[in-house]
Amino acid sequence: MTDHAEAIAGAEKCLDDFMVAFNARDVKAWEATFNFPSVRLASGTLSIIDKPGWHPDDMFTRGALSDWDHSAWERREVIHAGENKVHFDTRFARYRADGSLIGHFDSIYVVTLEDGHWGVKARSSFAP
Repeated sequence: MTDHAEAIAGAEKCLDDFMVAFNARDVKAWEATFNFPSVRLASGTLSIIDKPGWHPDDMFTRGALSDWDHSAWERREVIHAGENKVHFDTRFARYRADGSLIGHFDSIYVVTLEDGHWGVKARSSFAP
């Protein structure tokens, strides 16, 4: 039986890139960390993100992110892993510019390998 170390490393790098791009407010780079279509379940809503360009450029200045400055992973534990898919139990935190905590959010991320690209395929969180 294999431990899928290579798949886990690729999926973890995808999540690293996801957070770096998100914190940089670089929507294009952030969307490059997805495999489309991608699914998001949060705030009681299921969203299917069909392709890049779905996220508005002002997403960082309104709604739940209006007071947000940056985020950080607090936990990323592999639940299941295969050659082309890794499930993660995660927790991330959102912070204001002064470093004060907005909140911690438990979530599940599914990262897949499609056409040689590791990307976020599905995520479910308790984040607003």
